[in-house]
Amino acid sequence: MNASTPLRFVIIGGVAAGASAAARARRLDENAQITLIERGPDVSFANCGLPYYIGGEIKQREALAVQTPQTLKAMLNLDVRTGTEAIGIDRAGKRVQLRTVASGATEWLSYDKLLLAPGATPLRPNLPGIEDPRVHTLRSLQDMDRIHGATVSAQQIAVVGAGFIGLEMAEQFVRLGKKVTLIEMLDQVLPPLDRPMTLLLEDELRRHGVELALGDGISGFERGNQITCLLKSGRRVAADFVVLSIGVRPETGLARDAGLALGERGHIHVDQFMRTSDPDVYAAGDAIETHDLVGRNPTVVALGGPANREGRLVADHIFRPASAKPFPGALGTAIVRAFEVSAGITGWSEKRIRAAGLPFRCVTVNDNHHAGYFPGAKPIILKLCWDPVSGRILGAQATGLAGVDKRLDVLATALAGGLTIDDLSELELSYAPPFGSAKDIVNIAGFTAVNTREGLVDPIDTIPDEPSVQVVDVRPAALSKAHPVPHAGVINIPLPELRKRCSELDASRPVVTVCALGKTSYFAARILAQRGFRVQSLTGGLRARFDPRSPAKLPTP
Repeated sequence: MNASTPLRFVIIGGVAAGASAAARARRLDENAQITLIERGPDVSFANCGLPYYIGGEIKQREALAVQTPQTLKAMLNLDVRTGTEAIGIDRAGKRVQLRTVASGATEWLSYDKLLLAPGATPLRPNLPGIEDPRVHTLRSLQDMDRIHGATVSAQQIAVVGAGFIGLEMAEQFVRLGKKVTLIEMLDQVLPPLDRPMTLLLEDELRRHGVELALGDGISGFERGNQITCLLKSGRRVAADFVVLSIGVRPETGLARDAGLALGERGHIHVDQFMRTSDPDVYAAGDAIETHDLVGRNPTVVALGGPANREGRLVADHIFRPASAKPFPGALGTAIVRAFEVSAGITGWSEKRIRAAGLPFRCVTVNDNHHAGYFPGAKPIILKLCWDPVSGRILGAQATGLAGVDKRLDVLATALAGGLTIDDLSELELSYAPPFGSAKDIVNIAGFTAVNTREGLVDPIDTIPDEPSVQVVDVRPAALSKAHPVPHAGVINIPLPELRKRCSELDASRPVVTVCALGKTSYFAARILAQRGFRVQSLTGGLRARFDPRSPAKLPTP
């Protein structure tokens, strides 16, 4: 190909990565021949919005169709072929075999550069009864239409899988007035998060009538007037229909058959510029294995944000190779809303760090999303994990009634920039009473982490159930009496009285200080530590372990 010959760029798969690559490519080269191949009827749609159309928050179906073949042709001069499936790649001849879905007719299409963006498909494990048409998955607009239609006459719905999509679906079905059972194999909702950070979500789901079946996997389905979910515990859950939301698998058959290198879990292996093992074939989106920004190890992140950036990078590397910047790695930043509660994560959770065998420290802090004295302040809980040697942030999670997205975005930026706990304590964030506090909860997390590193506080995640431990509740007496800590032998010594009443404690026995938010127990721990006590403070306080709107609902140890 000489300089005057237009480059032939063929893209297999639309939606996020493919459509992003096509749009960027056209902006970089007006003369390139860009062909976008899509097996389904829709080339560019907002798949993250599908649950919200089903529940009625998004009113117009056409709002989800971001672009059509006609608009892409008019705006970007793309050759868009919907209803067309790529069935083979001749890498030596640099051509792709295509099949028209409707007619079965085949043809070969030549390329100079090829992008594979086939995405992933929802898991449908080989379980008894799973072929029942009342067992749905959600990936396309057509799936959305089927589920939307099924809700008209349904009263009872089972959602299998309590991840991000499962929570969104449960919320939307409740909006429609349906009775919902949410089934999850693990003992918590939202498995990517550490369990304590999901307790508020669980309570919120129950408050809105969602029945949770946690720690109980699905073993099959039984046909009848209703479809019955058979759980591994022996429990039976009847429903008018089921939505499976238990994960996805990459659609990498085309890449495998072409001899391209795959990762251990079957995803397409790419380098830092999204090139596969064939330098003229790129891959992006949910089907690829990229690298993690925190641990620098291979990872899979099936999210729209990374997919869009990866598609853009492919176009940059093809059309502007000298200035294309390598992919920095993925953080997996994600957030979900369940009614009034939002929760999310960026980077690594504590359980993921533990599984990797890495050294770490974690703290949990509590505050309001803006100044507490300004009307409408809502609680927010934040958990921070960091490297105890370098202080580098490893991950963060947030749960609350407002402001969760803002804090996650700040912390994702901090992670991407390689910031440390010291940097967090020094961040200058926007402050006015309607928006935040002079010391934002992100700052407070940094302060608490630095205090931990410097030995000013020894945080503890749970109240030890040991007779030798003295548990000191430093809340006001009335609050402690009204909402007692569910632990035998708790001593209530309000903070203002602590200095005068230290003699009531045995200096030879360990002490754990407890309060509502964690701040007062830290103050108490400093008082006792400087008087020779071996003391730990309950990180995040009691609020991190129960619904802050229902303070009487304290957990058992």
